[in-house]
Amino acid sequence: MKSRRPWVVGVSGASGTPYAAAVLRGLLAAGESVDLVVSRASRLTLLDETGISFRDAHWREDLAAWLARGADGKPDTFDVADTLDDVRYWAAGDLAAGPSSGSYPAKGMLVVPASTAAVAGVALGLSKDLLQRVASVTLKERRPLVVAVRETPLNGQTLKHMVALDEAGAVVLPASPAFYAGATHIQDLVDFVAGRVLDAAGVPHRLYRRWEGELGAALQAD
Repeated sequence: MKSRRPWVVGVSGASGTPYAAAVLRGLLAAGESVDLVVSRASRLTLLDETGISFRDAHWREDLAAWLARGADGKPDTFDVADTLDDVRYWAAGDLAAGPSSGSYPAKGMLVVPASTAAVAGVALGLSKDLLQRVASVTLKERRPLVVAVRETPLNGQTLKHMVALDEAGAVVLPASPAFYAGATHIQDLVDFVAGRVLDAAGVPHRLYRRWEGELGAALQAD
């Protein structure tokens, strides 16, 4: 039997829950297993941005509603009903969860979106909750860690923390969409950032049009 080796996706309290949803859909579409950690602060952001209350006891139902929602707020934009079988959820306060140990067989971790508080906690090795603990474990085990920072402007202390993460081996990936891919909808901009996160993790996807060295190619395709 093939052993399960998931990507751990950590969702912090920064604005940008559509980014997390797009990354999760991309991982599942690629046939990847996913372990999900939703921080306490991110539940407030998710409620504010989508109206969805993420509950431990009903996480599968709430996750399905979240992933089905488009970046423009329309429900049932995506069909995710049959994609959640290989998702495992761990409560943010469960410091004895599987991914809290380096012996747990994970491929790596994607923190999307990453708040400045999460960046600081991981850079300093605080492990104040499961998200920070798993990120620290990911670094010490030399596994891929992608941190999609969503904040602006950035102060000097946060910039120092980002440099520390880079020096520790993480990929620091600001949630900055590009426009050369021919975006015509807010979902296109969200998918570009999600696609870059998946690129950094080496996960194949078709979320955005790639640059091929031809000026105006996106406009010509439209």
